[in-house]
Amino acid sequence: MTPKLKKLLIIDTSSLLSAVEWKIDLFSLLDDVCDFSYQTAVLQASLDELERIKSTADGKEKAAAKLVLAILINKLKTKEIIVLPEKGYVDDLLLEKSKQRALILTQDILLKKKLIKPYLTIRQKKVLLMVR
Repeated sequence: MTPKLKKLLIIDTSSLLSAVEWKIDLFSLLDDVCDFSYQTAVLQASLDELERIKSTADGKEKAAAKLVLAILINKLKTKEIIVLPEKGYVDDLLLEKSKQRALILTQDILLKKKLIKPYLTIRQKKVLLMVR
């Protein structure tokens, strides 16, 4: 019997920042909503974007980026998340991954209109929803 492949689930920068801003445990929500085997991932381009925000932004945005990076470093150490090495414009990379049947979690309204369904989004600052 062959083992079932895990679905690739990529979290966008916008969702990571929103989760920190709204004080929600994104990873617990994913476990609650996803009734299938999945591998959580972020793009290297998203990490680069967070580093850029951390070094150029002020106030809440800078603090949120720092916290997201700290959480991701912890998740990387425990292998709960992987980094996909792709670099470039994040939205274009996510669209390409969506076409390859990866599941995308994003808060970006324009990106959601272009993604192949299903995809994930956060509603009402607390509910993770799979849009089919």
